[in-house]
Amino acid sequence: MDHAKKPRILSGIKPTGELTLGSYIGAIKNWVKLYDDYECFYMLADLHAITVRHDPSVLRKRTLEQLAQYIACGLDPEKNVLFIQSRVPAHAELAWVLSCYTMMGELNRMTQFKDKASKQSDNINAGLYTYPVLMAADILIYQADLVPVGDDQKQHVEICRDIAGRFNGIYGDVFTIPEPYIPEVGARIMSLDDPESKMSKSEESGGSVLLMDTPEIIMSKFKRAVTDSEASVRYDAENKKGISNLMTVYSVCTGKSFIEIENEFEGKGYGIFKKAVGEAVVETLCPIREEALRLLKDKAYLDEIIAKGTERASYIAGRTLSKVYKKVGFYRA
Repeated sequence: MDHAKKPRILSGIKPTGELTLGSYIGAIKNWVKLYDDYECFYMLADLHAITVRHDPSVLRKRTLEQLAQYIACGLDPEKNVLFIQSRVPAHAELAWVLSCYTMMGELNRMTQFKDKASKQSDNINAGLYTYPVLMAADILIYQADLVPVGDDQKQHVEICRDIAGRFNGIYGDVFTIPEPYIPEVGARIMSLDDPESKMSKSEESGGSVLLMDTPEIIMSKFKRAVTDSEASVRYDAENKKGISNLMTVYSVCTGKSFIEIENEFEGKGYGIFKKAVGEAVVETLCPIREEALRLLKDKAYLDEIIAKGTERASYIAGRTLSKVYKKVGFYRA
């Protein structure tokens, strides 16, 4: 099959914290379905991971673990390009060029910078501020047509489009203008103990279900999940956030509609419902956990996947970077 004729997709997750049920439902599960229609590039976004203080040994360990989990979730490395961002220097090189075509006012409007800066007031570094430029480089270096993102990341795709449009306006048709790809269901899974907040990889409490959690831990977390006092399993995203979040999880794991779920648990207590959701999640995540653990025992195989992904990604990225360098006037003999 000729991959070049397919529209191209690029996405990635930082290897910080542990991948969660939210990561799987909101991102990776949807990525798995895209291969038939798209040429898919999925990175481990380690360059983005260093905007916060980190332990280098932990970053290396989690990068390999995350690759194993990508594959265990169903991302076939023979069908998708799986690669580590820092292994392709063109990302950082293009980011510098694009920073010269990005307006301060655009960066000042980035809500995620304001949020992250408030959480690390002792480390408000330039990388945290210019993060969206690197993200734009990640996307544009592969001429991606679509970018699967959570709804909270749409702003980053918008600034990417603005930067690409500005560059194209000066130098001609250089970059593909990407579109965000946001799944309609399960795009944002919320914390089990704070349904107002997104389930986070960095959360220390029991609100995040991790892909590598044991069945016992998963059931314990769902048992303690926040609900409400109404005792009615009914989807109402505005007034019943906790129950609606659990219904979304159950729907994704079982394939049942919200109406079917409401009928299934009509007249039953929240305890029964939370137990059922926990069991559905265990059934979904246990095979992933077991396969990831198996893959991590075969480091040679994972290193081979990294090498192949680096080669393919570097080829595409290098072509784009060469074109950009020529357009901006960098001398090449």
